Amino acid sequence: MTYRRVGALLHETGMVSEEKMRSVLDRAAVYADDELDQYAAAQALESFGVAVSVHADDIDSIHDGYASLLADAAEAAGGRVAISGVRVVEGEGGFEGGRFDTLEFERDGEPVSLSAEHFAVDYYDHEAACRAIAVTAHGDDPRSWRNVGFAREPGAGYDSIMVLATPGQREALHRHLGLTFP
Repeated sequence: MTYRRVGALLHETGMVSEEKMRSVLDRAAVYADDELDQYAAAQALESFGVAVSVHADDIDSIHDGYASLLADAAEAAGGRVAISGVRVVEGEGGFEGGRFDTLEFERDGEPVSLSAEHFAVDYYDHEAACRAIAVTAHGDDPRSWRNVGFAREPGAGYDSIMVLATPGQREALHRHLGLTFP
């Protein structure tokens, strides 16, 4: 599979417009026909604006990172849900062994509160981040956020990639790219 094939599939399934597909492929012209493994194909979804990535590597700070992450997810979902007031309420103690914090924000003015376990100030709790991303889609949107599964090498670190798609679109991503949605 190639970046070009990922773009064509996203267009064929109605996930992106032809204009969006072309603009992304124009920016990726140098590598658009290079072979991709499943992880790279999953990462490509973000470039086309249908996914967000929860970085496995360090970020500047959880105190700013979640706000940016949720803003990106809300934008990818069409901006129909307003996310505001994103904050991490720190639990007691230090990070050694994990600190139980609370990720809080407002979704269309309604409070949302999610448990988050942090081991450092510069790393996301991937489960909490993915749960938070999931609430950025509008209630009447036929698409939903799902974590993308792909072949993994033992011991390697990977971003969590969340894609916004309908069941039929997820089936096409599975059939043509081998991606799964556990």
